[in-house]
Amino acid sequence: MFGGASSTRISSWLMQPLVLCVFVMTVARGQVRYSVPEEMTKGSLVGNIVQDLGLDVKRLKSGRARIFTEDSREYIGLNVDKGTLLVKERIDREELCAQVSPCSLHFQIILENPMELHRIDVEILDINDHAPVFMKKEIAFQISESALSGARYSIDSANDPDVGLNSIQTYKLTPSDHFTVKIPAHLDDTKYVEMILQKPLDRETGEEHKMILTAFDGGNPQKTGTIKINVIVLDANDNAPVFSHSIYKASIPENFPKGSSVLRVSATDKDVGSNGDVTYSFSQSSERLSILFQIDSSSGDIIVNGQLDFEKSKKYELYVEATDKGGLSDTSKVHIEITDINDNAPIISVISFSNPVAESSAPSTVIAMLNVKDLDSGKNGIVRCYIAQNLPFKIKSSSPNFYKHYTLVTDRRLDREVIDEYTVVVTATDSGSPPLSSQKTFAVRLSDVNDNAPVFSQNSYSVDVAENNAPGTPIATVLALDPDVGDNARLSYSILPTTIHGSPISSYVYINPDNGNIFTMRSLDYEQMNTFKIEVQVRDAGAPPQTSNITVHVFVVDQNDNPPVILYPTYSEDAGLQLTVPHGAPVGHRVNKLVAVDPDSGHNAWLFYSIAPGDDSSLFHIEPHTGELRTTQKLMDDEQGGKTHPAYNFIVVVRDNGQPALSTSVSVTVTIEEKSPDKSTDFRITPHKGTGVTDVTLYLIISLGCVTLVSLLTMTVLLVRCIRHKGGSTCCYSRTGFRSRPSYQQRAHKDLHLQLNTDGPIRYMEVVGGIYFFYLNYPKHLNGSVSRFPQKYQAALFSILIIIKNVS
Repeated sequence: MFGGASSTRISSWLMQPLVLCVFVMTVARGQVRYSVPEEMTKGSLVGNIVQDLGLDVKRLKSGRARIFTEDSREYIGLNVDKGTLLVKERIDREELCAQVSPCSLHFQIILENPMELHRIDVEILDINDHAPVFMKKEIAFQISESALSGARYSIDSANDPDVGLNSIQTYKLTPSDHFTVKIPAHLDDTKYVEMILQKPLDRETGEEHKMILTAFDGGNPQKTGTIKINVIVLDANDNAPVFSHSIYKASIPENFPKGSSVLRVSATDKDVGSNGDVTYSFSQSSERLSILFQIDSSSGDIIVNGQLDFEKSKKYELYVEATDKGGLSDTSKVHIEITDINDNAPIISVISFSNPVAESSAPSTVIAMLNVKDLDSGKNGIVRCYIAQNLPFKIKSSSPNFYKHYTLVTDRRLDREVIDEYTVVVTATDSGSPPLSSQKTFAVRLSDVNDNAPVFSQNSYSVDVAENNAPGTPIATVLALDPDVGDNARLSYSILPTTIHGSPISSYVYINPDNGNIFTMRSLDYEQMNTFKIEVQVRDAGAPPQTSNITVHVFVVDQNDNPPVILYPTYSEDAGLQLTVPHGAPVGHRVNKLVAVDPDSGHNAWLFYSIAPGDDSSLFHIEPHTGELRTTQKLMDDEQGGKTHPAYNFIVVVRDNGQPALSTSVSVTVTIEEKSPDKSTDFRITPHKGTGVTDVTLYLIISLGCVTLVSLLTMTVLLVRCIRHKGGSTCCYSRTGFRSRPSYQQRAHKDLHLQLNTDGPIRYMEVVGGIYFFYLNYPKHLNGSVSRFPQKYQAALFSILIIIKNVS
C-alpha cells in the first residue's frame, strides 16, 4: 500500500497496465480510508479490512459482515472469506462526482453479535480518460473591419470531465496572424475563452479568416480537442455591447415560483441604429440549464423555468451574451444562489433489526440500529428521534459523523407473559419551521424463556374412594397451568416415590403423565388402610425444567363387606356355643352375654342380636343391642324323658346395619347344671356378701381411669392445635368433641365408644369398634391364654387389652 501519491506517480499509472493501488489514509475509531483510481476492472483489490481494522476472518463470518450504503448501488463488495474489499462494478469518477474533487465513496461495514459499525471512505482518483470537447465543431464570427485592436470575442470553452492535471491546461489558436487567445488565470473558474483582435482587419485584403482553436489537457499522454473558427469581416460596426456588471448575483429560495423573474441583465452599445440593437441569450455552455432558467432576449430578464432543489444544487452559474446587429458581443456571468427551505422529511434507514427478542434480555440490549438523515441543511437538517414513553424501550444516539446513527435498546426487564409483542414506532422530527417527521414501525416479538414454574389449580386435593374398587378406577384429576409457551409450557405429571405399608406407592396408584388423571392399581380395603396421601409433581419441558408439588389426600370410604364376628364367649365351629344355667334358675336369669364386632365402621358396624325361630327359641331372649342372653321361663329338668341334664338348642343371629345387611349366626346349646345338695337353689334373693371390691371390678375401675385419662389428654392436644390454627380448616367439631380432619391412624381406630352393663353392680365394660382390630392383630397365643381364664374375667381382660392397644 502507498500513501500521498504525486502527479508524477499518477502519470506513471496511466503509462502502465492498470493495477490496484490502495492508499490507507487513516484508521481511527473504526474508520479506514482508501484511494483507488477509477475504471478499475471488476474484482480488483481495494483493501484488506482484516489487517486495517484489526479484525479476523472468523469475526467477519460470525458477525455476518455486510456493507451498508446510503443508496442501493454498491460499487465496492466484501469478500468475507478473505476479509478484502473488491471492486464490484465499474467506477466512473466523472459519472459519480462530476467536477467535485476529491471524489469519495462512503459506506459502512456492519457486524452483529455484538453489533459493530466501521466506516470506510474510498477516494476515487481521476485518470485521463477524457479528451477536451467543444460543444460545437465550428463557430462563425462577423467582425467589422472597423473593429479596433484589442476587441474581444467570446468562445465557449471546451469541456473536459477530468479534474486536476487531467483537465484542460491551455489553448492554442492557429494561425494567429490577426487574433490571439487569452487564457484565463484559472481555467476551471470560467466557461469561456476570449479571442482578441491583435491588428485591424481589412475586408479588402481578406473577407474571411479560418482558424482552429485547440484545447490541451495535462494528462500523459496528452489529449486535445479542436473547434473551427470562421471570421467574416463586415463593414462599419466598430462598437460592441458592454454589460453594466461583469458579474450579476442573486439569491432565491428553492421554492421560488416558476415563471418569476430572478434578475435583469443589461448591456449597452454605443452604436446607433441597427448596430446598437442588443439581444440577450445564454451562452452555449449554459444551454443545459435552459430546463431551469430562460432569458428574455429583449429585456434581459432571467426567469425560473423549472423546479429548483437545494439538495441537488446549491448554486447555478449562467453566462449571458449581449450581441448587437453587427455581431459584436459581450459576456457576463450570473451567479444564482439557492437557499434551503424545510422541504425534506428525515429518512430512517434500518441497518440491522434483531427479532424476536428474548424476554430475559438485560436492559440496554440492542434491538435495532438505525441511520437517520435529513437532506436539508442547517437547522432544517437537525433531527431528533423518539418513541412512546410507556414502552420498555428507548432510543440512544451516537455521535454524528457522515451519518446520524441511533440504536433501539431495551430500557427495562421484559415479561412475555404480560405482553408478548410490542409495536414500536420510531419518529424522526427535524427542527425546521414547520417541522417535518418520518416514522418507522417495528413489531418487536418476545421469545419465551422458562421463567415460570407450573402452578396447580388448587392448593391441595382431597378425594374419597370407595373400598373394593376395581383396579384402574379413576379417583382424581390434578391440573396445573404454566404461563410459558411451547416446550416451556408442556407439562408432565408424576408421583413422587414413597411407600405405603412397606409397598411402593406405584403399586397402589398410577398417574397419566399427560393429563394428570390418577387411577388405582389395585382394590383398596378400608379395614387395612383408610387413608393415604399421594405426592404429585408436575414438571415442564423447559431447560432447565421448573417443577411444583402438591399433596392429594385419599380417604377410603367404608363398604359393608364384612359380616359380624362373635368374639365372646369363645366357641368351636363344630360344637357351637355351649352355655349352662344353674338348676332352678328363675325367669330373667342372665345366661351369658354375647360380644360381637364388625370390622366395618359407622352404620355398617351397628349390630343387632336376635334368636332365630325354633323349638326352644321361646325359652330365651337376647337384648338386640347388648347381646345379653336371658331366660324367659323357669327351666326344669325333664325327668320324664329320662334326661338328667336336659339341653336346649337355638340359634343366635348377629346382623349389622349395612345395606344390604350381613349377618353371622351361632348354634347355642344351654344345659342345666346338676343339682348340688350343699348349695342353695333359691334364686329369689341374691345376697351381697362383703363390702370388698372384686378383682373384675378393680380391673374395670383401672380400665375406666385409663380411658378417661387418655380422653382428657387427647382433648387437650386437639384443643391446643385448634387454637394454634384457628381460622383454618384443620380443626372441626363433631359429636365426640374437637377433632382434626381424620388422619389415617384416627380413622383406622374408627369410632371408639364404651358400653357399660348396669345390671346390678358394674361387672364388665365393652369397648366397641377397636376391639376387632386388636383381636385380629393381637398374637393368637395371647387370645388363647385369655380364653383359659374364667368367663367372668375374660370380658374384663379383653377390655383392658383393647384400651392398652388403643392408647399405644
